[in-house]
Amino acid sequence: MGLFSKKIKQEHKIMLQHDRAAGTLQPESHRATPECPQPERWSMIDSMTAELEVLEFLATLVTTIKPMLVVETGSFLGVSTEWIAKGLERNGFGKVISCEFDPVVYARAKERLEASPLKPWIELRNQSSLEMKIDGTIDLFFSDSDMPIREQEVKRFLPQINPNGLILMHDASSHHKVVRDAAKSMESEGLLSVIFLPTPRGLVIAQPRVGRS
Repeated sequence: MGLFSKKIKQEHKIMLQHDRAAGTLQPESHRATPECPQPERWSMIDSMTAELEVLEFLATLVTTIKPMLVVETGSFLGVSTEWIAKGLERNGFGKVISCEFDPVVYARAKERLEASPLKPWIELRNQSSLEMKIDGTIDLFFSDSDMPIREQEVKRFLPQINPNGLILMHDASSHHKVVRDAAKSMESEGLLSVIFLPTPRGLVIAQPRVGRS
């Protein structure tokens, strides 16, 4: 319980840093890794929101594969949720359902997104990804919640994920072994086909192996 409390406090600390930065971009602060030796070439809004280039990639991916339903875990302040919604708005259809477990962070994200012109494309929930219920087929799944539960949540929603859809897992660098190893484990089990993108914090792109046309 102590470790969990510490992590929640860290989220709140980064939330305050985000407020002080007021949207000003900074060089990515993640440590160098063998696959990404110069992380400072990327940009970040804060150390918890995905890298700016990953956010841009998310929006472009949405306009590329045209999903009807996107599910995101770990909303934090809803910045990545908005970038996904930008892609949906451009498509003219679809919805993103995003969940944030921490009630304090959720309240801030809710406040931001309520004022956003992209609100019609977004459904924000104050729930755990391991308890949230989703109706329908998920075309794009973005896993960005607590790192230790990423494998559990992907496996939980895998039966609902479109066989021709995509699964993204953030924080999969060689530094963050827990997510990287989870992706490798699911690949070795024959559940996913996996690619590791060499971004500062690491990004997995995967697809279900079963049922793919």
